[in-house]
Amino acid sequence: MAAGCALLAPSRHAPRGTHVTDPASTVRIVLADDAVLLREALAGALAAAGFDVVGQAADVPGLLALVDREVPDVAVVDVRMPPTHTTEGLEAARQIRSRHPRVAILVLSQYVETRFAVDLLRDDPSGVGYLLKDRVTRVTDLADAVRRVAAGGSVIDPEVVARLLGRPRSHSPLDELTPREREILGLMAEGRSNQAIADRLVLEVKTVEGHVRAIFSKLALEPTPEDHRRVLAVLAYLRS
Repeated sequence: MAAGCALLAPSRHAPRGTHVTDPASTVRIVLADDAVLLREALAGALAAAGFDVVGQAADVPGLLALVDREVPDVAVVDVRMPPTHTTEGLEAARQIRSRHPRVAILVLSQYVETRFAVDLLRDDPSGVGYLLKDRVTRVTDLADAVRRVAAGGSVIDPEVVARLLGRPRSHSPLDELTPREREILGLMAEGRSNQAIADRLVLEVKTVEGHVRAIFSKLALEPTPEDHRRVLAVLAYLRS
């Protein structure tokens, strides 16, 4: 989940995908997790990283009421919440996206549940992330993920990406990608920028840009703003 990414806050008066690139703006966050100690720890870590935690909730009704009242930039939500601890958090995330399309969502999960990740991102992955709770113990990973979804990007935990890459799949345009292109698409799915991918793979940025163009071509993604095509490429990856 890009190196050197500035704090970006989505405009409250713009359609989804339009964001204010003001480095001075503070990302406003609400947190939802029934585990009080974890929730407080997350709130403290996010506040220390420079975010504005405007509210916390222990259940879905509390979360929805909080989002309606505060209309934050990002809602950080546990997948499993009361009363059944199954998919309440995921359903709450969908309700938030329906009621407040400009609110970005970062869903946290205790386990690698690829179905939940795919379901969450399938409709529109922009401004949506899925991160394992083990990852959020590293404050830099958590902060980076929040910044990415707040800026309209998509973030998928690397372990989920690895599981998705390894699953059986029917023939799709992804089969036309070279191993390197598939590797780069997987890193794109994690929300990494071209520069971050280049750093990770020890490649020149121009080389990565060439691979990304090839991915767009093989997935038949017509020229549009590149950020939008990256989201569409990730969506094709998830649907395959």
